Amino acid sequence: MVFSALLIGMSKTGISGAGMAMIPMMAYIFGGKLSTGIVLPLLSMADIFAVAYYHRHAHWIYVIRLLPTTVIGVLIGIYVGDVISDQVFKDIMGIIVILSVVILVWRDIRKDVRIPGGMVFPVLIGLAGGFATMVGNAAGAIMALYLLSMRLPKNEYIGTGAWFFLIINLFKVPFHVFIWETITVQTLLLDFMLLPAIAAGAFLGIYIVKFIPEKAYRVFLLVTTALTALVLIIR
Repeated sequence: MVFSALLIGMSKTGISGAGMAMIPMMAYIFGGKLSTGIVLPLLSMADIFAVAYYHRHAHWIYVIRLLPTTVIGVLIGIYVGDVISDQVFKDIMGIIVILSVVILVWRDIRKDVRIPGGMVFPVLIGLAGGFATMVGNAAGAIMALYLLSMRLPKNEYIGTGAWFFLIINLFKVPFHVFIWETITVQTLLLDFMLLPAIAAGAFLGIYIVKFIPEKAYRVFLLVTTALTALVLIIR
């Protein structure tokens, strides 16, 4: 749990993909559905840190454009997650994480990612991102693909993403509490105890980025994340 909280904090300070690495680990420990409820408040705390620092840099047009279809994707994820078994839930999480890894690798290879014209691409991104964030808290790679295609400067990219995920994550909370019942007083107390680890992860991420080549670190991170996701599916 502490290691996962560290990774979440690191993911908000420039180590892209670090937060995704903890998703299959938490699902392996706690089960697929329950792990999403435990992780969600941790992500929300980290989002608050990011918003507090980058709130002035957000481009709200991109947030508003994606919110409607993302909400629909979340609602679809709520229904699917409520009718499947936990093993199928973990299988879906594993598949989403592996697809996210593929997207991240493709994005790194194709530096000239451009958004297709029209509204089809934003709609698909919103639906896929909403479903992925509800079922596995794993929409980071999908949303990063869209925001990077907007060619936003670094601070604007972080600020826009921070506001978007804070809004969506807070929107998901009531469904976890009243429908899935994966957020309880006990899980919230556990999450609150991990708040220092999230803060430490944020500072640790800043420190690590200075000394470890990002390309080598990302390769290691993506490989280990994909392998852990495969364990979820095979087990």
